[in-house]
Amino acid sequence: MIGLIGKKKGMSALFDDKGINTPVTVLALGPCTVMEVKRRDTHSYDAVKIAFDPIADKRANQPTLGQFKKLGIAPHRVVREIRGATGEFQPGNVLTVDLFQPGDKIKVAGITKGRGFAGVIKRHHFGRPNQSHGTHESFRGSGSIGQHSYPARTWPGQRMAGRLGGTRVTVKNLKVMRVDTENGLLLVKGAVPGANGGLITVYKVA
Repeated sequence: MIGLIGKKKGMSALFDDKGINTPVTVLALGPCTVMEVKRRDTHSYDAVKIAFDPIADKRANQPTLGQFKKLGIAPHRVVREIRGATGEFQPGNVLTVDLFQPGDKIKVAGITKGRGFAGVIKRHHFGRPNQSHGTHESFRGSGSIGQHSYPARTWPGQRMAGRLGGTRVTVKNLKVMRVDTENGLLLVKGAVPGANGGLITVYKVA
């Protein structure tokens, strides 16, 4: 398994010969530079460390700059380690979107949109109580959250209002519909987590 780092561009649509509309997400991937290759015999696991989005030297701190200078490549903004990566890779190799082909199955990881502080109806899909016959000031409340004298506390993990979104989510088994190698774009059937312009990591499923 290997992957690429990129950004989510937005949604679009593809029409086939029969005029059937397929919603797709446009992903701008790579180019990514291989920084390090880890093998099971030396590091106890297989992985490839890749870098994305080159930056000026002044934008990187000294430890990061030293790592890239040792490899002889320009510093990058984002670094990810692809666990379980197999294949012949060498430090300095540049990976592009041509790693993928139409019909490939992929999984995409990204940070979901942050929704702020949300109530139980929006956060956990609770239903509202009866809106009449004595209901007062609890139309969107959570209801009872515990017991009486025993255990006299609220159990851990109780679903309540709180921060919604802004978490890392991986969507599996998405299908690649089209690969634009000239512009570095990947068109994927379905939705991808995150806002437009957000960082994503795309993994090619073997």
